Formats: sequence, structure tokens, C-alpha cells
Amino acid sequence: MSRAVLQVFEEYQKARVTFVQTVADLATRPQNIDALQNAGVMALLRPLLLDNVASIQQSAALALGRLANYSDELAESVVKHEILPQLVYSLSQQNRFYKKAAAFVLRAVSKHSPQLAQAVVDSGALEALVTCLEEFDPSVKESAAWALGYIARHTKELAQTVVDAGAVPLLVLCFQEPELTLKRISASALSDICKHSPELAQVVVDAGAVSLLAKDISHNDAPLKRQVCSCLSQIAKHSVDLAEVVVEAEIFPRILHCLKDIDEFVRKNAATCIREIARHTPDLAKLIVNAGGVAAMVDYITEARGNNRLPGIMTLGYIAAFSETLALAVVVSKGIPPLKDALINEPEDHLKAASAWSLGQIGRHSPDHARALAEADVLRRLLAVYLHQDSSEDLQTKAKRALKSVIQKCTNLPALEPLLEAPPNILKYVVQQFAKVLPNDLNARRSFVQSGGLQKIQEVNAEVGSKLHDFVQEINTWYPPEIVQYYSPNYAETLLKKMDEFNPTQ
Repeated sequence: MSRAVLQVFEEYQKARVTFVQTVADLATRPQNIDALQNAGVMALLRPLLLDNVASIQQSAALALGRLANYSDELAESVVKHEILPQLVYSLSQQNRFYKKAAAFVLRAVSKHSPQLAQAVVDSGALEALVTCLEEFDPSVKESAAWALGYIARHTKELAQTVVDAGAVPLLVLCFQEPELTLKRISASALSDICKHSPELAQVVVDAGAVSLLAKDISHNDAPLKRQVCSCLSQIAKHSVDLAEVVVEAEIFPRILHCLKDIDEFVRKNAATCIREIARHTPDLAKLIVNAGGVAAMVDYITEARGNNRLPGIMTLGYIAAFSETLALAVVVSKGIPPLKDALINEPEDHLKAASAWSLGQIGRHSPDHARALAEADVLRRLLAVYLHQDSSEDLQTKAKRALKSVIQKCTNLPALEPLLEAPPNILKYVVQQFAKVLPNDLNARRSFVQSGGLQKIQEVNAEVGSKLHDFVQEINTWYPPEIVQYYSPNYAETLLKKMDEFNPTQ
């Protein structure tokens, strides 16, 4: 008789095992999700989290994690069914396999929105997850670090709760473990904490993370280098002091080697880190220049395409903005051609706008800087971008500003002549430069006539009293009236009229 009773329990247990394992498997395929949800899967999995068989508990948690990972709607369903408190309770009680699965569910719920991450925090998960960072098993630490990173990434307030729970020193310890995946995830979690504010970044700095991260810039593992460069850039971006802490960890010139890495995300994250350092002060920009950073960044922009180019483009702009000398370093390192290429060939307007801005920062310092842009045919390209009907407002604004600042320094008149076709709001700056330079240069006045420039400005319809009209009149005073009259648009009509009026018999 007892055998018959045991058989019933065994069959029930087998059925539970089969059910949770099948549901966990079905949950890996998106096409099954709606059917599982409609069948009320959440309510059925919940009691199985407290099953007396460990493997059933783990499979139930795994299934819930996969469901919650799929959409925010399913993650909300996990919260509504009051599953989180059970998971948190079990995190401190169960074996390592269950802890991994439970942390996976918490991560899957947290990832979707700040509200869901807050629900995880409210369930008391932080304390349990931080305790898991002290587990012996690396895979448990990994799962906990991953979940903490997903909570911290949403908002400054959530990141602060993770810090307050004591996660940072333990994440720094996890980063020092030999397991690569644990190192990667710890660096990623630290990056998610750092990014929100200088205060949070300072907590990570105070825990001794920077020197440890900097050592792994030269690591062989690409995914680890991605996270290391990302974390360092999230620290450096906030302030001069934090950027200096990153630089003092002796990341140069090693981080420049990452710009040549075979992994595109390592290259992009390294470029982003350099950008975040370059933008703060002339001294930091100079340090990058002295380390050979400009030439390395020029090579990077030349080879990269699309959004990966953006940090490099902006780095050159930030460096050039600080001083004539630093801008000259960009010119000498052949920084103009790849910026011009991005301005012309990148399909995205925000990349064109960044290129226009950087080119403006290079050319605005002196006539020599402006000449370098003019000789590279950049001015005509900026004008084309500004006039293009499909250009965004931001792109037009940046192209106009760049044109204005470079034209006002440009004394190379042949390079300015193609811009005499520009609309009046740009043309006034072009004509102003001719008005400045022509009075002092006889050869320039002669070539201005020969190239057809004088004729072009006579054809300009400038309102009387406008600056443009005044500049045209100013130029005309430097030529004999006969020449000005000869090149005026109605000169032929005037001559014909005189011929009609001329009567030789009188």
C-alpha cells in the first residue's frame, strides 16, 4: 500500500519537474510568450519557487527570469504576483544554483524601467544581492553584480541606493578576481554607478577602482577592455579633478593602442574616454597631444564609420578649441581631411554637425588656420551643407557658425571667391574680408578683377543701408569708377542707351 502512495508523490514530482523545465524551455522562444502568459503561467510558477525540490525551484526561477526578460509587461506581472519577496528570501537561504537563478530574475525585472528597478529595491533585494557579492562561487557574484548594475543604470537615485547598500567596495574586489566574466560585469556595474554624478564617480574613485581599471587597458580580452574604457570615461567626464585622477593612473599612451584594437567597441570606448579627458582644460588637451593622441585620433576617424566616428571628431574639436598651438597640432597631424570627409559623406546630420563644429574650432584662431581650411576646400563644403534643403536646424546652425568664424579670419582671397555665391547672411562676412584685405594689396585688387570677383559683387542685390551694401561700396572706392561701371550688371544697357541717344550728325 505504501508503495502505491509513494508512486503518487513521485509522479506528482515528475510532473512538476517536467512542467517547470518545459516552461523554462518554451520561454526561450518569443513566439511562445503570449500563449504562456494567457495560460496564467505566473500564478503557476510562483508556488514552485518554494517547492521542496531544489531543482524545481531553480527551473521555476529560470523560467520567470526568461519571461520577465522578454518585456516590461511580463516584468510587471512578476511584481504584481508578489514574486520578488520570495526570491529575496530565497537568495539568503538557498544553494548557489538557486541564487544565480534568483539574481537573474531580479536583473530581468530591473532592466526595463526605473519603476521596475525601484520595485526590486523596495522588495529588499539590495542587501541580499550585496551579500551574494561575498559568495565563494564566482558565478553567484557575477549574477549579483549584473543585477546591481541593471538597477543602478537607470537614475542617480537608484545608483545611490546601490552605493548605500555597500556594493562599491565589493564590486571593486570582484573586479580583482581572476574570472574574466566576473571582471567584465563588475566593471560594467561600476560604470553604471559612475555615470550619473561626480559624487557617485568619487565613491568609485575612493574605493581604489581607477588604478585597477587602468592596469587592464592592455588586457587581451576585448569585452573586458570595452568595459574598462567605458568606466574610465564615465569617471573622467564629470570634472577636471576626476579626469586628472584617470590621467594620473598612467592610461597614456596605452589607451591610444586601443584605438587600433580589432574590436570596434574597444576602439569607440577608448575614443570616448579620450574625448571626456580632452574637453576639460588646455593642460589635459596638451597632455593628449604630447602623448601622440592627435595623430592616433586622426587615424581612428579616418578608419571608423558612422557613429563610431563621433567621439574622435569631437576630440579634435575640443583640443583645437583651446588655443592656436593646439589647433595647429590638429592641422599638422592631417586632421582636416577626415573631418571634411565626415562632413561630406556621413549620412547622419548629427555627425555632419559635429564635423562642422570641429572644423570651425580649428579655423577660427588665425589667418593661417583659416587658410588651412580654405585650401582644403572646406569652406565651400560647409556652405553646401548649410544650404542643403534636407539639413537639420542644428546642422545649419553649426555650419553657419563655423563659416562665420573661419571667414572672419581668412585672408586668402582666392579661397573666398567661390563663396561670393552665398546667401546675404553669409555673403556679408565674405565681402567684409575683401573690404579688409583689398585696400592693402594691389595684386589682390588686380586678381579680384581678373577672376570675375568684382563683377560678382556688383551683381549683389544688397539693401541700401545694410552692412553688405556698405562693404560693397567700400570695395568699389578702391577701383576707378570706369572699371566699377564696366562690371555693373546694367552697363551693357547703359551703353546701348547712349548709342541710341548718340547722333553723330549733330
